[in-house]
Amino acid sequence: MGTLDADFAGETVVVTGGSSGIGRAVANGFGDAGATVINADVRAAPKDVDAETPTHEAIESRGGTAAFVETDVSDPDQIESVIEAAREFGGIDVMVNNAGVHRSAEFLDVTPEEFDSVHGVNLRGAFFGTQLAAKDMIDRGVEGSIVNTSSTTAERAEWDHSHYAATKGGVQMLTRSAALELDGHGIRVNAVAPGPIATEIREGWAEEADAIDGSDGLPSRAGTPADLRDAYLYLASEGANYVTGETVWVDGGASL
Repeated sequence: MGTLDADFAGETVVVTGGSSGIGRAVANGFGDAGATVINADVRAAPKDVDAETPTHEAIESRGGTAAFVETDVSDPDQIESVIEAAREFGGIDVMVNNAGVHRSAEFLDVTPEEFDSVHGVNLRGAFFGTQLAAKDMIDRGVEGSIVNTSSTTAERAEWDHSHYAATKGGVQMLTRSAALELDGHGIRVNAVAPGPIATEIREGWAEEADAIDGSDGLPSRAGTPADLRDAYLYLASEGANYVTGETVWVDGGASL
């Protein structure tokens, strides 16, 4: 089986939520493909049980260029600070809006505070991350790429996921709407919808994932962040220059 040969040398990539999980795998993927990577997260230290070195330091240890900017993506001013940091490396070429939080609660029990917290990171963060990155690209005359992290829950209801799923449905429509309006500027906007991925975003899921046996159909195993990495690289690459407004599901067949 062939492999994706992505080359992002000379490009600057911002990954929000790049300290752990999917974001860490994606940031490392871009770093290994030659990009300068800026990790925009609330903390530099990874939460993954098998990782100790901060993402930017891991990239630098392999000869790459990377930086960390402490960022709460629910605050557009802090996203703007990340954009300014990217200008020090020539300006943003690829924006990956990946930062996300998950709070399980049954629909009748969701509080306004819980709703606002999840929407602030997952949807507000992606919305203004897309908008501010696009404005910077337009100002600099760059035909860039934006990749958002959605979820299969954007279209498939799950118990105790109502407020989380609403944000991911919003990310999917944000992706389509932004792609429509930004096409004239040469900016492509796409999304990746992960399925059952073993990360720490959902407490206990990394441990529970081993229980998946595929006896009732796909998937036969839980996915890993590495299973998603190349989907982001592809959507950001020249190989996808005729792809925009799409959400690519990477779920091991769970949606079947």
